Amino acid sequence: METPTTSPIPQRKRRGADAVGQCASQIRCCREGPPPTFKPLLVLRERGPLRQRMSSQEKARRSLGGGVLRGDGDGRGGWRKAGGGSQRPGIEMLASPVKNPTQEPQTGVLFLLVVTLWSAKKGPVMIHAMIDSGATNNFIDREYADSLGLQYHNFKNARVVKAIDGRPLKTVPVSQWTEPTRMWIREHLEEISFFVTEVPHFPVILGIPWLTLHDPNISWTNRELQFASKYCQNHCLVAKVCHVTDAEPIITLPKKYSDFWDVFNEKEAEKLPPHRPYDCAIDLVEGAPIPRGHLYSLTEPEQEALREFIESNLRKGFIRPSQSPAASPVMFVKKKSGDLRLVVDYRALNNITKRNRYPLPLISDLLDRLRGAKVYTKLDLRGAYNLVRIREGDEWKTTFQTKFGLFESLVMNFGLSGAPATFQHFVNDIFQDYLVRFLIIYLDDFLVFSRSQSEHEKHVRMVLQRLRDHGLYAKLEKCAFDLQEVDFLGYRVSPLGLSMDPAKVSAVLEWRAPTNKKEVQRFLGFANYYRKFIPDFARWSDPITSCIRGKQPFRWTEQAEKGFQQLKKLFTSQPILQHPDPKTPFVVQADASDVAIGAVLMQPVGEHLHPCAFYSRQLTAPERNYTIWEKELLAIKAAFQNWRHWLEGAKFPIEVHTDHRNLEHLRTARKLNQRQQRWAFFFERFDFQIHYVTPAQTKQADALSRKPEYAAGRRETFESQLLQPENFATLTVGNTKSTAVESTPSTPGPLCAHEIRASQQADAWAQDQIRQGLRSPFSLKDGLLCYRNHVYIPPGPGREKALHLCHDCKPAGHFGLFKTMHLILRDFWWPKIRKDVEKYVNTCPVCQRSKT
Repeated sequence: METPTTSPIPQRKRRGADAVGQCASQIRCCREGPPPTFKPLLVLRERGPLRQRMSSQEKARRSLGGGVLRGDGDGRGGWRKAGGGSQRPGIEMLASPVKNPTQEPQTGVLFLLVVTLWSAKKGPVMIHAMIDSGATNNFIDREYADSLGLQYHNFKNARVVKAIDGRPLKTVPVSQWTEPTRMWIREHLEEISFFVTEVPHFPVILGIPWLTLHDPNISWTNRELQFASKYCQNHCLVAKVCHVTDAEPIITLPKKYSDFWDVFNEKEAEKLPPHRPYDCAIDLVEGAPIPRGHLYSLTEPEQEALREFIESNLRKGFIRPSQSPAASPVMFVKKKSGDLRLVVDYRALNNITKRNRYPLPLISDLLDRLRGAKVYTKLDLRGAYNLVRIREGDEWKTTFQTKFGLFESLVMNFGLSGAPATFQHFVNDIFQDYLVRFLIIYLDDFLVFSRSQSEHEKHVRMVLQRLRDHGLYAKLEKCAFDLQEVDFLGYRVSPLGLSMDPAKVSAVLEWRAPTNKKEVQRFLGFANYYRKFIPDFARWSDPITSCIRGKQPFRWTEQAEKGFQQLKKLFTSQPILQHPDPKTPFVVQADASDVAIGAVLMQPVGEHLHPCAFYSRQLTAPERNYTIWEKELLAIKAAFQNWRHWLEGAKFPIEVHTDHRNLEHLRTARKLNQRQQRWAFFFERFDFQIHYVTPAQTKQADALSRKPEYAAGRRETFESQLLQPENFATLTVGNTKSTAVESTPSTPGPLCAHEIRASQQADAWAQDQIRQGLRSPFSLKDGLLCYRNHVYIPPGPGREKALHLCHDCKPAGHFGLFKTMHLILRDFWWPKIRKDVEKYVNTCPVCQRSKT
C-alpha cells in the first residue's frame, strides 16, 4: 500500500530508544460520574526553518526549565529524554527554536503524542509518536523496533513509500509489519501493528487507520486530544477518572512506579484466572448429605441487583449455569455506599467440608520482622478471592440458587470456609523468597518495608513485578506508598517501633469526666477490674473515691480530675493493653445497654484475663429499636468486626462472654429474620463459643456500654416522639423528685417511682433481698430494687398498672403475649411475670371482642 508522508522536517542528530519527556499520568478509579474523556499529553510543535540553531539564551532557558525538547550541541532540534525538573500533568505545547521573536508565524503544526509501547526486552517504554493525518498507515522505525524486540511478519510484495506529491522517498520499501503489541496513552490501551520502515524524524507515526478507528476529538483552541468515541469507551479505556470531594483524597500512582500501572488495572482483574496448583479444593465429609437450601425472598431492588450480578459474572466467566444437586441460597447485604452486595449462604456446605488446615501467619511474627525498617508501602489486592479458581470438578459444590436458575462459581467466593487458608497458601508460595527479607503478607494485605528510600523503591518494584508475572492486581485506592508511618493489622508501625492504633483505645480515651456519684461508681468499677495491672492504682483512684464517700454532696475536685486523667493514660499504655498473642486463646467480653454497646478483647495471663483492646459506641436510632437479644448479639458482631484481623482464623476457638443466656443458642436457632440471617452468615467466618457469665463478671464491657455521654444521647432520643405527649402514660424512674405522670382517662392510675419505692419498703421479700447484700443479678438504683436493671414491682396495684401501661394504652396497642412481654420486660420484672401477662392478655375484653 503506497503511503504519502508529510514534507521534510529537520533531521535529528541521533536516533535513540529513550522516551522524550515523562508521562505524568494518573490512574484513578471511580464508582460514579459520566463517561470520562481522557486528555493525553499532547505536544504541539510549530514547523520552523530547517536546521535553525538555538541561541545560547534559549539553550539555557530550556536546560533550566526541564522542557521536553532540547537542542543538541550544534543547535539542531534533536530529540532526547528530558532530565531534571518534574513535568506537571496536562498538555504541553512546545515551539521550535527561533532566532528572532518577531519573525513570521509558522504555518502548520505537528501533533506529538506521548505513548507507551510494551517491549519484551525492556517492558513498558515511553516515546513520542507523531499523529499524521496524511499517512495511510501506522509506521515504526526499524532501528527502534529492533531495540524493543518486536516480532516481524513479511509482506508478499514490498510497498514503496511516497511523499505527498507522489514522489518515491529514498527509503527502503516496506516489506514487513510487526506482531500486534500493547500501546498505552494514559488510560487508553490497545493492541496495534506497525509497518516497519526507516522513519527519519520520529520512532512512531500514527496515521489514518489509527485516527479512523479511535476517532479522537481534537480541540484546536485548547490544543487537546480526547478519546470519547464509543469504540474507545467499550474497548480501550481501562480506568475511569475519579470524581472526588474535598474530603476524599485523590489517589495517584507515584511517577517512579508509573510503568506498573497495569498492575492496578481494574478491567484486567475482571478476567477469569487460569487454573493453578493452588485452586480452592472443597472436600466433603464422606456420607454427608448434599446441602440443599431454599430460596430467600428478595425485594424488587434486590432482584434487579441479582439479575445484574448474574449477567456481569456470566460475561466475565466467573459463574456458569449449573445442574448440580447441591444448592445454597443467596441474600444481599448493604454496603456503606448503599449499594447491594450479593452473598451466598454457604453455612450448610461449610458444615460438611473438610477444613483446610494451612496456617495463617502469626501476626506477632510478621511484626517482629519490621525492626529497623524506616520506609513502608502498603498494598491491597483487588478482588483477591476472585483471583483464585475453584478446583476443577468441585465447581458443582459452589452452586447457588436464584429465581433465574442454578449457577456455579468458577472462582473462589467469599464465605467458603477454606478460602482464607487457600489464599494465604497461594500468596505465600508466590512471594516465598521475599517474605523474610522485605515483605509481610496477611491474606490480601501486603506491607513492603525497607531500611532506606533507595532500597525501598527497588523492593516495591520487585513486588509489583511479581504481581504482574502471576496475574495479580492491586487496588490503587487502598494502597499507600513511601510512608514513614503506617497503620497495619491494628498497629501503628513507624521506625520507632510498634504502637497501638489510637482507634482501638478511643473508647477509654474519650471517657468524659463523671458528673454524679453514679457515674463515678461506674468508672471505678471498670477501673478496679484492672487494678492488678496498674501501678499505683490506689494513689490515683483515692481522690476519685473521696468524691463519693459518706453522704456529702457530689463535688468533682481538681485532684479527682488529675487522678481520672492519669488512670485513663495508664489504661491505654503498657502493660494495660498488651499486644495480642495469636498463640494464646482470645476472650471477647461484650455487653449492650439501651443506648450503647461495649466490648473488651482479652487474653489469659496466668490466672487472670489481661485486656488487649477496648471498644464501645453508641447505638444508632434504628439499632435502639432492636430487641434485647439483637442488641447483645450486635455487641458481639461489632467486636468481631473491629478485631477481625485477630479473630478470623484464630488458632484457638474464641471464647465469648455474655450476660444474656439466650445467645448460647445462636448456632442452633431455626427461625431467624433477615437481619439475623445476615449476621449468622457473618459469624460463619469465625470459630467461637458463647458462654453465659453473670453480670458481675462483665463489669468492664457493661461500663463501656453505659458511659455517661451515651446516656445523654438517650435523653435526646426520648424527647423526640412520633406520637403526641397526650397519647402516653409515662413512668418516671431514676428521678426521685419527679412524680407527675400524664395518663389517659382509661388508665387505672399513675405509676410513679415513689409509689414503687413505698411498695418495695412494705414488701418482705424485697427487704430480705436488700438485707442479704444484693447479690447478682439484683441491684439497688435510686432506692429501687432491680433485677438485671429491671425495676421489681411487688404484688398489688402496681403490677396491674404496669400491665395496663404495656398492653391497654394507645402506644401499647393491645398486642399479643410475645410483644406485651417484650414491652413490659423493658422496664419491669417480678416472679412468674409471664404467667401474669398471659392471663392478662387472654382476659382482655378489647382483645376478646376483636377476635369475635
